[in-house]
This record gives sequence, C-alpha cells and structure tokens, in this order.
Amino acid sequence: MSELVTGEAVALELRPARLPSRALAVLLDLGVAMVVYIVLTIALVASTASLDDAAQIAVSIAGFVLVLVGGPIAVETLSHGRSLGKLACGLRVVRDDGGPIRFRHALVRGGIGVVEILMTFGVVACIASLVSARGRRLGDVFAGTLVVRERVPVGRTGFLPPPPPWLAGRFSELDLSAVPDGLWLAVRQYLTRMQQLDPQVGWAMAERLASDLADRTGAPIPQGVPPAAFLAAVVQERQAREVRRAYANGSAAGSPSAGAPGSYGPPAWSPPVPPSAADVARPTPVGPQGGAPSYAAPVYGTPTPTSPQNGAPVGHPSDAASGTVEAGGSAESEASTGFAPPA
Repeated sequence: MSELVTGEAVALELRPARLPSRALAVLLDLGVAMVVYIVLTIALVASTASLDDAAQIAVSIAGFVLVLVGGPIAVETLSHGRSLGKLACGLRVVRDDGGPIRFRHALVRGGIGVVEILMTFGVVACIASLVSARGRRLGDVFAGTLVVRERVPVGRTGFLPPPPPWLAGRFSELDLSAVPDGLWLAVRQYLTRMQQLDPQVGWAMAERLASDLADRTGAPIPQGVPPAAFLAAVVQERQAREVRRAYANGSAAGSPSAGAPGSYGPPAWSPPVPPSAADVARPTPVGPQGGAPSYAAPVYGTPTPTSPQNGAPVGHPSDAASGTVEAGGSAESEASTGFAPPA
C-alpha cells in the first residue's frame, strides 16, 4: 500500500502494480501493436509497390514509429492511462499525486519506453521496476507517474456476533470515552474472526482484549461473564450510543420547533381535554365477569402494560421479547453464539 498526499492535503492509499502484472500488460500491448504493425505493413507494401526502395524504407520506418511509439502514447492520453493490456490486467497509469495523466506524461513514458523496453527487450525496465520501492520504471520516474492497481479484491465483511440477550443494556453506564480507536478496531477484528481461530488461542485473545478494555473503561469485567461476550456487549453498547447520537443530531438539525409544519420532530404536546358532562353520565363498559375490561385506562393516565398470564407489569421490553428476566444464560445459548469457554 502506498500513501500519496494530494495538493489538497488528502491522503490517498494506492496499490502500486508489481512487475508480473505490468509485464503481462506490456506483452498484451506489444502483441496488439505487432498485429496492427503487420497489417499496416502489408497495406503499405501493396500501396507503395511503384515507389523506389528509399521511399519504401522511409514509409516502413514511419509506420514503425507511428504504431509502436505513437500508438501507445495516443492510447494512454485518450484513455487517461488505460491501454488495452492495462485494462485487461486492471491497471492504470496515474500521476504521483493520484490524478490522471496528460499528453506530456504519456510522451515521456513512450519515448523512454522505446529505449528501456523495445531496444533492450525489457531488461532495463525489469531491473528498474525491481529496484524501485513502488515498482516504477525509468519512464515513470522521469514522467512523474505511477502504475497502480484499479481492481483490488474486496475482502468479505465479517459478521459481528451479537452478545447474549441477558447482557443487553447491562453496560449502559460504562464510560467509553478513553478507549482508543485502535483497541476498538482490534476488538471488532477479533469478534468477526473468532469462529476461525483455535478455541484456546481465541479464548486467550479475548481475555487480553477484555482486560485492556476494562482498564480503559475503569470498570472490571463482571463475574461469570465470558470475555468474548463482554467484548460483544460493549461493542454493541458503543454502536447503540452512536445511533442515538446520530438520530439526536438529525432531529436537532431538522427544525428549530418540533411539531411545526415540515419538521421531522414529534408533534407538540397538548394537554388532555377534561370530560364533558355527557361523558361522565355515560355508563362505563363492563367486562364478562362484571369488572372493568383489562385494557381500560384511566382518563388522565397512561396505560400500564400487563402480562397476559397474571396481569403483573412487564419489565424491560427486551425481557418480554426474549422471555428472560434474570441476569444469566444457558450454556446452550452461549455455545450457539460462540461465547462459551473452550472445552
């Protein structure tokens, strides 16, 4: 990876092309150029048969220079550094600052390429590319250009496993401001690859990362919580805070007054309207057993969610969804998420 800094102080990470891919691209370009040169030579010989020998030699030299020297220069200028061979190999010629090349860059590269590629059969170009840290030949050095890879293989995005349900919201009061970005990155990389690691090695890495994370946050790891589950729960808490912060910033930037027309905030609150005399005189609905229906709510209150079994208030919504009300988990659930200790 090569880091280039543009004139706007923007760092670009480019992958310089190495000798094998560049050599293959040059061979493809030379093959196409030779085919074009042979076809052009046959056409010139047929059309200049009536000329003398000197004129035929001059036409042949002009055709050679036009195809093998002027052709690559014109193609790289018009395609902004992508010849046919470079297009097939996923390469491109760019300037040192990462911008597209112009005619003068292509002219210098093509002129020096005649010496270091055609006249020396590519020996000078190979030596210069091997010596250079970024794989540049002499034409690239004098022209101020660089051949980079455009088609970079994209790695598969690792799946970040969620923590066990009994750890949801347990670290909501944790101070995460002192955790550096490097440690967050190491934790995410471990969580996405922990299924591919040896159980003993993965457990040791999880313990070390959990210890570093606990030292940064100033809170010890809870007793009985596996280190991998602790890491996943803390990462989920950080993501939840970022989501809340993003939504808060978005709602604050939407409109200065919530509930105004065209705003994105909630509607303005209005006080409840007292019941009229007719509403007071109207009889209250009666349930099958003679009492008030269970879904009836006070006039000035908020309905209290009740459990369908015994009518007791339900706790946290996540408890009702997962069916867990106590801080503990089964070994089966831990094993299914990969947080169980190695056997």
